[in-house]
Order: sequence, then C-alpha cells, then structure tokens
Amino acid sequence: MHDALQRFLLEHTCVRGELVHLDATWRAVLERHEYPAALQSVLGELMAAAGLLSSTLKFSGSLILQIHGNGPVRLIVVECTSEQTMRATAKWEGNPEGTFKELVGEGRFAITIAQEDSKQNYQGIAGLDGSCVAEVLEHYMATSEQLETRLCLASNRERSAGLMLQRMPGTYLSEDAEAWNRATQLARTITAAELLSLPKTQILRRLYHQKDVRVFEPKIMSFGCSCTRERVANMLRMLGAAEVQSILSEREEVDVHCEFCNRRYAFDRVDAEQVFAAEHLAGPRGTRH
Repeated sequence: MHDALQRFLLEHTCVRGELVHLDATWRAVLERHEYPAALQSVLGELMAAAGLLSSTLKFSGSLILQIHGNGPVRLIVVECTSEQTMRATAKWEGNPEGTFKELVGEGRFAITIAQEDSKQNYQGIAGLDGSCVAEVLEHYMATSEQLETRLCLASNRERSAGLMLQRMPGTYLSEDAEAWNRATQLARTITAAELLSLPKTQILRRLYHQKDVRVFEPKIMSFGCSCTRERVANMLRMLGAAEVQSILSEREEVDVHCEFCNRRYAFDRVDAEQVFAAEHLAGPRGTRH
C-alpha cells in the first residue's frame, strides 16, 4: 500500500516502530515548487519524519516540524495533521548544494503540536545538533522528550520513506536494553535504496524475521493544504481596514500567495468591502446572545 503509515511492535520487547512511504503525497509537494536537488532530499526526509512522528497525535490538530538555518536554506516547514494530510514548503537563496550542515548552517529545530480549537499549543526547540535530519531529530527526542529514538530516512523524486524505532518509556531492565540494541543494530542495516523500493511488509520481514512482529492497521496519508479564502479573509481582518485600503490605494488587488500549495488569493476593492462588512455584521467578538 502506497502513501501509508504502518505501526508495528516487536512482541515481548520494549520496541515499537513506524514505517512510512509517501508517493503521491511527496510528488504533490514537488509539483508545486521547483526545489534544488540538495534541498529536495532534505525536505523529503523531513516529510517522512513528520509522517512517522504524527503517530503521537491523540487529538484533532497538527504536528509541525521546522528547521531554521543561517545557511543558503533559511527555512523548511512540514505539517502533518491528525487526519494524515501533509504539506511542506521551504525558503532558500541561490542554488544551494552540499551536505545538510552546508545547506542550513547553524540554527534551530522546532516541533509544534497545535491542538485544534485550543490556544495552548506545545512547542519544543533545540539546536541543529546532527549531520542529517535523522540525527537532529534523534537528538531532539533524547534531550527534549527523554525518549530513545532511531530514524532511517530517505527520499528521491518518486518517494519519501522512513523507519522509526522507539524504546517504550519505563523499560529499563537489562533484557530491555539488549532488545533495544539488537533492534537498532538491525535497523542500521537497511539501505536507502531498500527503504525506498521494498514494500513495508518485506522491510519488516527482512529486518526482524526472527521476531514476532505485531502489525497494526495502516493509516492512509495524502497531500492537503488548509488554506482557504475564508482564512485569508480572516487574516485581512486582522490587518485592519485601514491597512488593506492603504494597499489597495497602491495596487488594484491585495494578492495573497500560499507558500505551501502555491494557490493565489486576490481581493479587489469590492471583495475587501465585503470582508469588513461581514466583520461589522458579526458584531463585537466574544458577545453572547
């Protein structure tokens, strides 16, 4: 099954895992922007990582991974919702090439968990400690979440893929440590080519054929952007009527472009009047009737 997240457990051990393959989802991201090859590889790996970590969402909302750097690549953002829809974007200068560290330089990595209809979002921030996306995330999970995690990530123009292992909290016996070490050693034997080309069932069989593996129902992943004309209208209301009119005095339309899906929203004078007329009819915010 393509574009799916597969959860599994190694029975009678402290090890749980996730496997993800993103095909149409990943290609939908590439169709909307022409990313340089080196950046494309990093973006694909972060897409796979977001898919893997989205399994932690237990409520309606989204998981957002961000890399902020001072190198040629300034920003990479990937979002995965509790409905398993994904989107991604990046900002860069010139034609960046080289290793992960050469692309992003120094900076920070952030994970945001945004709960729908709630203002109490969680965000964790750490340095870009690692030579690749997998190492940065492993360091973050160990230091910020106190959760031992191992990641194998890969991408090409057709597919983004990832394998994640985690040691379940509260398992500190010697046999647990042995099982964890053995599972991670086996995971390191998988190559990027195998991760990208083999079916998920075959990957698990190849790595853990000597273990009882419990496989759960897969979750289907897809591309999806949450931008809408109404959300853009709400953004204009936040700017205020005076600011919007100031923009319209210089140009015919207020033009808003979604960085994720490349969609364009245009508001002319009539549209703007309707936006603020609707706000006026709605009355003061917070009023109860």
